[in-house]
Amino acid sequence: MKKLIVSCLIAGIASHVNAQNYWKKNAGKSARVILTNSKTDEKMVDKGMVQFAKFDQPKENEACVFVDPDFKYQKLIGIGGAITDAAAETFYKLPKDKQKEIIEAYYGKNGLGYTVVRTNMNSCDFSSDSYTYVEDNDTSLKSFSVAHDEKYKIPMIQEAQKAIGNQFKLYFSPWSPPAWMKSNKNMLNGGRLENQYYQTWADYYIKFIREYEKRGIKIWGLTVQNEAMAKQTWESCLYTAEEEAAFLKNNLGPTLWKNGFKDKKVMIWDHNRDLIFQRATTTLSDPETSKYASGIAYHWYETWHNKTQLFDNVGETHRAFPDKFLAFTEGCKEVFNMSRINDVSLGELYGKNMINDFNRGTSLWTDWNVLLDETGGPNHVGNLCFAPIIADTQSGEVHYTYEYYYVGHVSKYIKPNAQRIGSSTNTSGLISTSFINENGQLVTVIMNNTDSDINASLWIEGMAAKLPAPAHSIQTVIL
Repeated sequence: MKKLIVSCLIAGIASHVNAQNYWKKNAGKSARVILTNSKTDEKMVDKGMVQFAKFDQPKENEACVFVDPDFKYQKLIGIGGAITDAAAETFYKLPKDKQKEIIEAYYGKNGLGYTVVRTNMNSCDFSSDSYTYVEDNDTSLKSFSVAHDEKYKIPMIQEAQKAIGNQFKLYFSPWSPPAWMKSNKNMLNGGRLENQYYQTWADYYIKFIREYEKRGIKIWGLTVQNEAMAKQTWESCLYTAEEEAAFLKNNLGPTLWKNGFKDKKVMIWDHNRDLIFQRATTTLSDPETSKYASGIAYHWYETWHNKTQLFDNVGETHRAFPDKFLAFTEGCKEVFNMSRINDVSLGELYGKNMINDFNRGTSLWTDWNVLLDETGGPNHVGNLCFAPIIADTQSGEVHYTYEYYYVGHVSKYIKPNAQRIGSSTNTSGLISTSFINENGQLVTVIMNNTDSDINASLWIEGMAAKLPAPAHSIQTVIL
């Protein structure tokens, strides 16, 4: 025991010394600033270098962002967005040069650095119609075929995979089992998975994984069920926490392991922050269930009955389950309006959520549709939404919203395996997060979503750089 304590102390001291040495090496050096400023219409513009100089105790009324590399937290798995049927259908309605542009914009060398893709197993609301991969009442699943996905979705995922390379991570989520497996005999409007089909449905996941992997698309992970508490007018299926636990423990988990898929990252919940703590503590209370779960997934739509996002629930869940990664798996601005695609508020919604989620321990962050058309679809139930890139399929024109740039301030500069470090601000007008990349770069993202310019400083261990933060702006500082 003494040897263990001593080794832990040495490791802790080494970490502290390494961080101090990191800053000593960079003290007095310059940092590069990338700015998006809605007032001047600058979008991810390189503003050059800022110089660090000695800055002792800051006053309370001197706006600062404080960063301390000595304090290390979770590592980033990756950032990305969903390639749904809607995204892929829109993609293939565009000219070839625009298709190439969009792949580069997200996944290419000069793009946003996306490495993560989410997709739907069976149809979702962002599909042109409802579909499954089997014929009705085929309990043997002999008719299983992903031919539907080969027209649009699989080819677009393969394009993304090719551009990303070996950092590519794909996970999938089901919105609903086939109607014949459900209590309401309908893929839409909720209903629950009938007990007699628990194992058939678990086998269905295996079929899906195998068919995608036969096509060279490696599956990294999956969520048990998209939005397990939402009875929607579109594809949906309801599970209590106990039901999700039973399905994972008795069917899905053992079936994955038995078929050689123990490495697949299974995420529970996959719904809003409001119930994340209750679901995690209930579903994972049994060690035999918990062993099959790698992560806890969540969305941001709790504002349907709350005035704001409940970020602290994410932090509490992270403290309760430090061995499970937290994954933000879906968010978008709802109720599409083409006349609003240039609103900075779209980007600020993303910036606020990303920064707060990372500061609460989140390791994986995935946007919803990467691409939608000029209607905010296609969507077979009229649930039309915004996306970072909107394509006019009539004219072939591609529009980049502020969502695209605000996400990019994080995803382009903070790389997979980067480690979050200590950071805070002393003014409510600024929010920020900081990471250290594997190559030693220290990256800080700072957002000001107020109506006032703020003259701030980035302060690191007694050194600081002057850093104006214009109203309604976001910036990334790379040291």
